[in-house]
Amino acid sequence: MSVVFRAVRRPLALALLAALTAPAYAQDAAPAEPAAEAHNLDQVIVTGTRVSDRTVAESSAPIDIITPEALEATGTVELATALARALPSLNFPRPAITDGTDAVRPAQLRGLAPDQVLVLVNGKRRHTTALINLNGSQGRGSSPVDLNAIPIASIERVEVLRDGASAQYGSDAIAGVVNVVLKGSDHGGSIAARYGQYSAGDGEQYQLSGDAGFKLGDNGKLHLAAQGGHQDQTNRARPFQGVVEQRYGDPEIDQGALSYNGEYNLADYLTLYSFGSYSKRDVLSNGYFRFAADPRNIPSIYPNGFLPQIHNISKDRAAVVGLRSETAGGTQIDLSYNYGHNELSFDIENTLNRSLGPTSPTQFYAGALEVTQHVLNLDFAKPVDFGWQYPVTFAWGAEWRGEEFTQHAGEPLSYANGGVAAPNGQIIPGAQVFSGFRASDAGDFDRHSYSLYLDVEADLTDKFSAGIAARFESYSDFGDTTSGKLSARYAFTDKVALRATASTGFRAPSLQQQFFQSIATNFISGVPYEIGTFRVDNPAAVALGSESLKAEESTNYSLGLVLQPREGLYITVDAYQIKVDDRILLSENLTSTAVRNYLQANGYPGIGGGRYFTNAVDTKTQGVDLIATQAWELASGKFDLTLGYNYSKTEIEHIAPNPARLTAIDPAAVRIGRTEIGRITKGAPKDKFFLAGDWDTGNWSFNATATRYGEFTELHATNPALDQTFSAKWTLDLAATYHLGSWDFTLGGDNVLDEYPDESKLVLGTRNYLPYNTASPFGFNGAFVYVKAGYKW
Repeated sequence: MSVVFRAVRRPLALALLAALTAPAYAQDAAPAEPAAEAHNLDQVIVTGTRVSDRTVAESSAPIDIITPEALEATGTVELATALARALPSLNFPRPAITDGTDAVRPAQLRGLAPDQVLVLVNGKRRHTTALINLNGSQGRGSSPVDLNAIPIASIERVEVLRDGASAQYGSDAIAGVVNVVLKGSDHGGSIAARYGQYSAGDGEQYQLSGDAGFKLGDNGKLHLAAQGGHQDQTNRARPFQGVVEQRYGDPEIDQGALSYNGEYNLADYLTLYSFGSYSKRDVLSNGYFRFAADPRNIPSIYPNGFLPQIHNISKDRAAVVGLRSETAGGTQIDLSYNYGHNELSFDIENTLNRSLGPTSPTQFYAGALEVTQHVLNLDFAKPVDFGWQYPVTFAWGAEWRGEEFTQHAGEPLSYANGGVAAPNGQIIPGAQVFSGFRASDAGDFDRHSYSLYLDVEADLTDKFSAGIAARFESYSDFGDTTSGKLSARYAFTDKVALRATASTGFRAPSLQQQFFQSIATNFISGVPYEIGTFRVDNPAAVALGSESLKAEESTNYSLGLVLQPREGLYITVDAYQIKVDDRILLSENLTSTAVRNYLQANGYPGIGGGRYFTNAVDTKTQGVDLIATQAWELASGKFDLTLGYNYSKTEIEHIAPNPARLTAIDPAAVRIGRTEIGRITKGAPKDKFFLAGDWDTGNWSFNATATRYGEFTELHATNPALDQTFSAKWTLDLAATYHLGSWDFTLGGDNVLDEYPDESKLVLGTRNYLPYNTASPFGFNGAFVYVKAGYKW
């Protein structure tokens, strides 16, 4: 496959670029179609508003509509990857050797934390993943929604609200809202098969997907979708002493997912609806290679060293059932129950427990994490006519939410201290690469909350629309919070409009942040440490200065300009500022001699340090989004061009001083250090630009997207001389599709020019065999080519 790819890569790139460039210079174009039809500006939106007929063009906040065609054009079967390629403000790096984060990767919007984005499905809150990201990836300390658990084959469109919306939807909606709208028609469907491989000759992938709609008698409908596939590992590690011991890249994945979306009219005024999904992801990822002479190895078991591996299985299920009605007076009523569950298990393979000596097993069950969400919603909306030019829409409602987090212990040998010392005299307990969750770590934790909201929106004149929203929430674990939002839009003409919002928001600390606890191997400046992540009420964490977590609080401002200077051309420019106070972070790994001595003297033998979650930082994020689209109807076909740009900068405004208890143990302790500061302020690209073209001509469709990912920086923990800024990079994605009746045949390539990020100058120990930084926004696997065949009816 790699030989074929090298043969076709350059010709394919040149041919498609020529094809996409040619129509831009055509002078005999047919009259342009209306902008609303060309760019979905007349698409009615359901995100960020409760007005029943609000469109994209009329929205007072920036919102993007990502169609199934746009998702498919990205060439990927992962929803998060597709959104990152379609949205300039979304970042989805591909970290490696980060334990469970290899299996469940987080995405960022506008440079904020992955869990500061609310994800909805058909307007209902989606549950988060059970995983909490603990290692050195973007989103360290977060437990976001697993977007890739939702099959792309099930999606009608994705609405992305790039604005704070806590007053409308509650916790987590600080950076924005991603609303996945499922296919719901009672007819039609599709089936598609896809195969691909990286130009390096690895990472082979194959997928099969499909969907179909059905009628349920005369009064109902049901739409089903499914997606399944396999991906091999990639490896970009370099050899050491002529041998490649390490594996560094994407994990091996087997995944399947299915979904349903249906409704049934019980009466003219009453509709029963339900939708849901199930997915299972089986992931095999890698740790750091233990060389033969490594004190963590036992040569009688692994005479040549060993590569420990983590085998994760993520099971995700969700279901919503509800009743929707409209009274004779025009009041819309929606009563629903929402269930979500995610389970992530950890099996450690090709490993050992050094403290058990030569009799150690080589694989262990290390435990599992579970989260469950129950939500009850009662929502009302009613347009009220006050005799003004337009009615005023009032929306109000209540929500109850119950959340559960369970941490299951691993088998005893996965964390046992067998007492056998390593050659260096150190006792190293637990399974290598991922010590099992101890019985003392395990537990069941829960909380509940309720909320009340009011939302008022109105078109006050032909030119001016405004809205106001307020929400009160009460949590059983940390108390009450209130948020509000003001929004307005003024159309100077049909071609120029100004929009603005101001809001407050919040994000409740997740149960994972409050109660997760474990001990695992972490590399700090190339040195391995067994690091304890302590729940905030653990005596060890309390001694190191932990306190009960409180909610993050945000203040959002946005100001945007909407331009439609001529038919077919649509431009939006939106500037924003987001301040987050009491931001929840995972502290630095506290590994000083004083801290180690304290922990080892207080029930944690062999441990190399500790950390915990804390509300220690206030941040300010400022940026701008630019989206421009243009459509032409040409003699040779239809040509669409989309330009997107995001600039985002995050600054830390305040870091809380060390608590007195931590200072008493170690006066020089750094709770929030350079590495974490760099991850927040410089770890994501400061800007991102893309230019995408789509040309439909006859039986052919051509797609090309050129993307520029801006520079990002990694700060060294202690030595500024080892800081590194990684330069901006361009990637080019190309695809050509031939339409034959109801069949589509596609040949495509991602990153066809085989671009890689800068190599890292940081050295792991004395061996620079891991050349690329895992924060790279486009990964480090190189070029990928794929073929796809699909049938629609």
